[in-house]
Amino acid sequence: MKAVSITEHGGPEVLQWVDVEDPTPAAGEVVIDVVASALNRADVMQRWGLYPLRPGWSPYPGLEVSGRIGAVGEGVTGWQVGDEVCALLTGGGYAQKVAVPAGQLLTIPKGVGLTEAAGLPEVTATVWSNIVMTARLKPGETILVHGGAGGVGTTAIQIAKALGARVVTTVGGPEKAARARELGADVAIDYRTEDFTAHGPYDVILDVVGGDYLERNVQSLAADGRLVVIGLQKGLDGRLDLAELVFKRASVHGTTLRTRSTQDKAEIVAEVQKHVWPMIEDGRVKPVVERTLSMADAAEGHRLMEAGGHLGKILLVNDEKNG
Repeated sequence: MKAVSITEHGGPEVLQWVDVEDPTPAAGEVVIDVVASALNRADVMQRWGLYPLRPGWSPYPGLEVSGRIGAVGEGVTGWQVGDEVCALLTGGGYAQKVAVPAGQLLTIPKGVGLTEAAGLPEVTATVWSNIVMTARLKPGETILVHGGAGGVGTTAIQIAKALGARVVTTVGGPEKAARARELGADVAIDYRTEDFTAHGPYDVILDVVGGDYLERNVQSLAADGRLVVIGLQKGLDGRLDLAELVFKRASVHGTTLRTRSTQDKAEIVAEVQKHVWPMIEDGRVKPVVERTLSMADAAEGHRLMEAGGHLGKILLVNDEKNG
């Protein structure tokens, strides 16, 4: 098969479409004939060498795919060859085939195309696990979603709104602010000209930025507020006022989906299938796709993501399965 290989750490040009060995399913796994994958910020970090791989992880980027099951490993029940699925991965999605634990498979939501479904597993699992399973967002609470124009942000706005929360988000520019409001945000803040602290307090904050946002995030929390940090786009260091944290009875959580155990991921995927898929099927949550490119053009997708002008997901299609 072919896969996108990171030939060395560096810019998008290090991504090369090369011949590699086909995967085989271990016990409890299936192999998916990939129709499409999708970009995530972690893929860019991996390309730069800022996301060290753990033993057993695929060397190829890609944290989600859609496609058809091509092979089933020993002990797998409930799935068979030919089933159309999408899946949450630890890596390896930028390829024509990928092996994945059966517990990380999802059906294709009704009304969503097979290619489009490639952009759902990572963002829905990230959002649900963080704002519901970790931060316990409740109806009537106010949530601040940083980075509301990205894949996670556009999904978080919609899921939080569907849960009955008041949604505030930060975006870069008036056009993205308008789109965020269309997706359900009650308030869209242009972080280039406004300070998000002025619109608080917030019961929950979902932060993909990190760095010096930490201090202002904690300042903006309501009593018993919960801050969940899932991204480090502005760096690894931030100032934390412990007195403010203590007196507010607030909490700060740092989480990542990729390093969770196979069992944890299976539990999250089951929650997404049960709770988020109905939101998609009845139209409360819609996939947001910016561009669809050939998988062989993954470098162009990375350039678009790093430029920061996109809204929602960038998909990569396996032309062999789409042409």
